[in-house]
This record gives sequence, structure tokens and C-alpha cells, in this order.
Amino acid sequence: MKFSQMPYERPDLEALEAKFKTLLQNFTQATTTEECFASYKEYDTFHAELTTIVSLAHIRNSLDTTDEFYAEETAFWDKHMPKLQAFGQEFTKALLNSTFRKDMEQAWGTLMFDNAEIDLKTFDPEIIPDLQAENALNTEYNKLIASAQIEFDGKTLTLAQIRPYLENPDRSIRKSAQDVIGAWFNSNEDELNTIYDKQVKLRTEIAQKLGYENYIQLGYYRRQRNCYDQADVAKFREGVATHIVPIVTQLKKEQAQRIGVDTIKPYDQFFAYPDGNAKPQGTADDILAHGKKMYNQLSTNTSELIDFMMENELFDVLTRPGKFAGGYCSYLPKYKSPFIFANFNGTTGDVDVFTHEVGHALASYMAKDIYPSGLTNYSFEIAEIHSMAMEFFTWPWMDGFFGEQTNKYYDTHLSKALFLLTSTSMGDEFQHHIYQNPDMTHAQRNKYWLELTAKYMPWLDVEDEPFIGDGRNWHNILHFFILPFYYIDYGLAQIIALCLWAQNQENPTAAWEKYMRLVGLAGTKTFLQLIEEAGLPTPFEAENVKKVGDAVNTWLAER
Repeated sequence: MKFSQMPYERPDLEALEAKFKTLLQNFTQATTTEECFASYKEYDTFHAELTTIVSLAHIRNSLDTTDEFYAEETAFWDKHMPKLQAFGQEFTKALLNSTFRKDMEQAWGTLMFDNAEIDLKTFDPEIIPDLQAENALNTEYNKLIASAQIEFDGKTLTLAQIRPYLENPDRSIRKSAQDVIGAWFNSNEDELNTIYDKQVKLRTEIAQKLGYENYIQLGYYRRQRNCYDQADVAKFREGVATHIVPIVTQLKKEQAQRIGVDTIKPYDQFFAYPDGNAKPQGTADDILAHGKKMYNQLSTNTSELIDFMMENELFDVLTRPGKFAGGYCSYLPKYKSPFIFANFNGTTGDVDVFTHEVGHALASYMAKDIYPSGLTNYSFEIAEIHSMAMEFFTWPWMDGFFGEQTNKYYDTHLSKALFLLTSTSMGDEFQHHIYQNPDMTHAQRNKYWLELTAKYMPWLDVEDEPFIGDGRNWHNILHFFILPFYYIDYGLAQIIALCLWAQNQENPTAAWEKYMRLVGLAGTKTFLQLIEEAGLPTPFEAENVKKVGDAVNTWLAER
């Protein structure tokens, strides 16, 4: 079904509750294995339909926050989803306590049940009002960012639309663009700080009501981290600080020499070549057209996916006023349809977000017929392997996007991959400190952000720079507000994606087969089990981080 034709109607809550109670009763009163499996399948179908309804409301709200109907629907679900979550928890308990649990584990494996145990640790009916409040704050942040209207270059621009000016060869234009972005955040500083204050305190209160000292462990459980802990993540961050930061520092020094500046200012970060960065050729339609050709040629699976998505209007990639920031891939299980959201703005990011989100879409599409749906619930760092590795597997087709600038793109893409390791580690350390110290003032948070900037980005000259120099650039990172502790998943996945990149240089067929195996396993294994089975290194060992950094650095040096 085409996305525009997918019907949305707010369901009756009393009918939902009655349906749930019937499903729960059927499951708990099953007297045979066959009855148990049949009643569980009925619940799984019900859950997929409900998820689809909620996802449709949120997607359509993100496409246009000024649409009053879907704004009201989002507010409705922000309020009522925690209540429905309580129903889901009752079913989870019944699943874990079922007389037929061993039969289900034999058929489906144990990981789904391990994850269900974790899920129980994230909820109690007592916190329903708090979850409602948290949802409302998340929506408030998204709406605020989407509302940005910045006057620049004789135009009224969104935050996404002004981004290309940060790659302009004229340094004065780059600085002016950075200044007006900073001015917008300055004018909204109080509101952003208020939202974040409330989020941090509320999440801390939720965690303490559930018996945790602070939000961190709850945050890990919400991210479905089932095979590593805070100590492992800390080791990864220190591996990045020790082995990746020096490499990126040298790359940034070379960038400064190349573009003719003494130091890298915030507005120089994204400008890599004196004659201009690589830019995709043509319009957004041209990018999508070549993308379709690329995926038709890459593999049978990607060809089927891209045709399906194009035919069913499952892309929305043009930036416009009132649209959420960033990019994402959602999934509509009732229609077995991924949906890709992006904000094209004429930079290399258009191609990156396209290939990245198609990686997510491929994973969900490949898992569309896996049953039960619990086996498709891979954790977030696994999801990011799907997307980040896809960015590299599409390299052979980049000349169709960039033409003579393709080599520039390769160099920039790899350099950005290493930079991502530093920025995500920095962001993760920031969030750990914030939630260990939830009563920090605004000034203390900003000061700590600047301390981490010196640790993870020593090349960046922020002196005398408004907004960024004041340590407030973290206001511009959506994940801190909406998805705490997600940020590091990009870093963990990037290590694995770069390993697949290196293998793809040597043997593309073998590397692609390994990638498709990772995708095909969906949520049947943990992150560490998955990479071990694929013969890939754990990112929690500093030496493995070093090897990846050295491999990329060597490739760039030999160009």
C-alpha cells in the first residue's frame, strides 16, 4: 500500500483494553502447546497493528509539525502509550511465567525471553504519569527545533537548509552561517535548558522509583543492552581517546593546511578542500534515481527493497519548514514497509543519509517475515551496523552521485567515520556525567562540555566563538534530549562497519555475504554473539580500536 493511502484512525481505548484482556486471558488459560502458540500469534498480530497506527501518527507529525491533526494525535499517543505499555508488561510477565515457556524457547531461542526480562526492569505502573510527561517533553524539543526559521542570504531557512553554507569556500560566509545558527540557539537557550532540566530530573526520578541509583542503568536497559555494561563502554571511549583522537588531530592539521587556515574554527570543521567539498550532482530526484539504479545492481535483495519503497512512496527526503530535523528509518509492521525520512540539503550528507537509512530499511525488510516479532528486535548498535556498513558497500556507485569529485567523497567519508568515533565517545561521556550528577547547573554542564571538547577534539579552536565557545553546542544534538545513551551505538557500530569496509576492499563478495548474514540474523543474537559469529572484533578492546584507526589512516595516507 502506498504511504499516502495507509489509513489512520484513532482507536477506541476501551476497545483496545478489552481486546488486550481477551488476548491475555487466552494466552494464560491455554492448556496445550498448540493453544499457547496460537494465542501468542494473535497477540503478536495485534501488537503489530497497534505499532503501525502509532508509527503512522508520529511519522506524519514529523513530516509537518504544523499539521494540527497529527500534532493532536501525537499528543494523544504521548499521553496514552504509557498506559498501553502497562498492558504490554502484563503480557510480558505472562510470557515469562508461561507453563509452555520451555516449548517456546525451544522453538524461538532464549534471547527473546532474556530481552523480556530486561523490559520488565524498565517499567512499573507507578511511573505512567512520568512517562507521559517525558513523551511530552520529547515532542516539545522536536517541535522547537523544527520551528527554526533563520534569515540568511536573503532567505528564510531551517537548520537543515543552512547547513550547506558551512561548506562554502568563502570563510566569511561559513562564519556568518555559524553565527546565525548560534544566534538562533542563543535566542532559545532558556527554553532548551528548561526542557533538558526537566528531562534529566524526570528520568532520574523514574529510575529511582524503579530502584536504581540514577538513570544510567535504566538508560542501558531501555537501549536493550544485554551483553555489555558501563565499564565496557568506558573502555571503548578510552580506546578512542588514546588511539583515534591523535589520528583525527593529524587529519585536522592536514585539513587546516589544505584550506589555508591556522586553526580549525567551528565553521571550518566541515570544509575540507580549497576548491570546495564534494557535492552530489543534480537534484534530490536525481539522487533517488541513481540510488534506485545502484540498489538494483547491488543485489537481488536490495533491488526488491528499493523497487518496493519507490512504488509505495516510502521516502520523504526534502527539507522544508515545520519538518523534524535529522533522518530516520521507521517500520510499519502491518504493511511490512520501512519508511525513510531525511532532510536533503545539497551536501554529501544527502547521499550518506540515503545509504545509511536504506541499510536500516533493508534489515527491517529482510526480517519482515520472521516470526515472532521479538526475534526481529535487534539492539540499537546492531541496527547501526546495518546502516553504517551499507554506506561503505555502496562505494562502487559513488561516481554516479559525485562524478569527478568521487575521490574527494571517499576521503571525506572515511575521515568523518573516524571523527564520528571521537564525537560519539565525547557525547557518551557527557551523558554519563550528566546523569551521575543530575543537579548540575547550566553553567556546569557547559563547562564540562568544553572540558570534553579539549579531550576529544583538541584540534578545534573555540576561543572567542559565541555559542560553541560557550560550551552549548550540545543543545544541537537531538539524541541527548530524545534518546539518551543512544549516541555511543553509532561509535560501536562504526568500528564494525569499518572492519567490513576493509574486508570489502579485499574481497567484496565475501564481505557482502558476511554483511547479509549479519542482517539475516536479525534479533536472534546479542551484539557480541553476532560479531563473534561473523569473525569481527569486539570494540571493547583498545587494540581492536587501534587496528581500525590505523587501517583507515594508512588508506588515506596512500591516496
